[in-house]
Amino acid sequence: MKKIAGFIICGIATLIFLTPLSEIRSQQFTSSNLPIVVINTNGQIIPDDYKITADMGIIYNGPGVRNNLTDPFNHYDGKIGIELRGSSSQMFPKKPYGFETRDTSGEDLDVSLLGMPLEADWILNATYNDKTLMRDVMAYDIARATGRYASRTRYCELVLNGEYVGIYIIMEKLKNDKNRVDIKKMDPEDTTGDALTGGYILKFDKTDGEDNLWWTSPYPPYPGSPFPILVQYHIPKPSSIVQQQKDYIRNHYTNFENIMNSVLFDDPEYGYPKWTDENSLADFFLINEFAKNVDAYRLSSFFYKDRDSRNPKYVMGPVWDFNIAFGNANYYSGAPMTWWELDVLTTDQNFLTTDQFQVPFWWKKLRNSPRFLSTVKERWNLLKTTAFNKDRIFGVIDSLTAYLNEARQRNFQKWPVLGQYVWPNPYVGQTWEDELNYFKNWINGRFLWMNNAINQFTDVSEKEPLPVDMIIAETYPNPFNPSANMVVTLPGAGQLKVKLFSSAGEETGEFYDGYLEEGKHLIRIDLSGQSFAAGVYFAVITLNNNNGTVQRIVSKLMLMK
Repeated sequence: MKKIAGFIICGIATLIFLTPLSEIRSQQFTSSNLPIVVINTNGQIIPDDYKITADMGIIYNGPGVRNNLTDPFNHYDGKIGIELRGSSSQMFPKKPYGFETRDTSGEDLDVSLLGMPLEADWILNATYNDKTLMRDVMAYDIARATGRYASRTRYCELVLNGEYVGIYIIMEKLKNDKNRVDIKKMDPEDTTGDALTGGYILKFDKTDGEDNLWWTSPYPPYPGSPFPILVQYHIPKPSSIVQQQKDYIRNHYTNFENIMNSVLFDDPEYGYPKWTDENSLADFFLINEFAKNVDAYRLSSFFYKDRDSRNPKYVMGPVWDFNIAFGNANYYSGAPMTWWELDVLTTDQNFLTTDQFQVPFWWKKLRNSPRFLSTVKERWNLLKTTAFNKDRIFGVIDSLTAYLNEARQRNFQKWPVLGQYVWPNPYVGQTWEDELNYFKNWINGRFLWMNNAINQFTDVSEKEPLPVDMIIAETYPNPFNPSANMVVTLPGAGQLKVKLFSSAGEETGEFYDGYLEEGKHLIRIDLSGQSFAAGVYFAVITLNNNNGTVQRIVSKLMLMK
């Protein structure tokens, strides 16, 4: 195996199933320095939904050894299930594919492809509108350099049903696995206790394709938005997730959104630091913003939750889909090296009123949080010398340029897109070298702008809460059904009582009566199992201070049925 700038390059080639070399169409393709993958569908058309069974062979002659179509299959020789994948990318003539390696009975077969860890689910990325052929590979390399998991990638040349179809990237499909997203795998029997709490992978994305399932967030992306936010189940798969698991993760995520919708959203004890891995939020922001990804936060946007006993917090990522990033989009301010893409996607009126795929509301709240921006600053100043280091990134690009130099000529002969506009290119270079220079110059400019902008963020150190001279109460969710959490901040120690009254002034229950110290306290309002009518209620909170004074506030609540 040869390692180039952090990439493991495996020489792999494949033969053509039952197809004489003389019948390969489009080009006289006979050998490559890249892996060659050959797929034969045996006369079947590859569908958009649900995989068909096909044959695949791979030749791997070892590092630095040329791979010839006349060589035998010596790395993989067997069955696969294959289908089209992607959404907008399917409109291009060079199609992306998803495939799974299978045994002779049609069951998933875990294999190691091109030195990647054993698994059965894979992707063939076509990179048609990314003329550098590198944007996805580069984004995942940066993500892995931050210490996060991102899909491993291997270049190859593909022959499909006897036709040479160019350079592809074999990638790992995002799923839970010890070598991918390392969270607990769930069985349908995991319906109680700690087993019910994870692991789950959720996403914001388009709803194309088979085996999709989602719920609608109770919170729109902004007040009055005509477009809902759809939260999709990814793992466990919709076809295998059971009702208890669906209910658990939906309720858990909704509770997170409830707190994000409250004034306590960035409180260290009750806000997003309690619910999420703060560094993962910052890293997700940095990677997507460094690439100025116009799909960020709203499409191909994954996050996951492990079992509580392992990690009870949400983790953002893995990052995914960067073919129209790094200055390769002519809309939503994707081309300029300046501005935060999150700001564009939460303020641009054209986007807000016409695009059905919106950003969840809580990202804008994070963007305005001094605590979050301080974490972003801390992570950037650490990672700009490693993952985001320009010299390191340019070294990877230069190594890949040398590695792809031969095969890219065949690829662009098959697909003559150089010098041609392909949606949504803002820049059209006449040569591959032009495209690479634009790519590197854009990264250089983006780095400089981000470094300057981030270092203007204010550092926020952990401080004691500011003293208060009155009771403060915040209830979430509100409206609620059948229970809510009330966070009460006391200016001093004393005897606290919390009573609930109907809108007619009738006392309906006492929910707390006890001595508490100064500071924040969580009180549960639970109306389950009781015959309360829907409507407005009032929580009367009374504190008999140790200094002999009495303080009282009234908080309005709405019970929904």
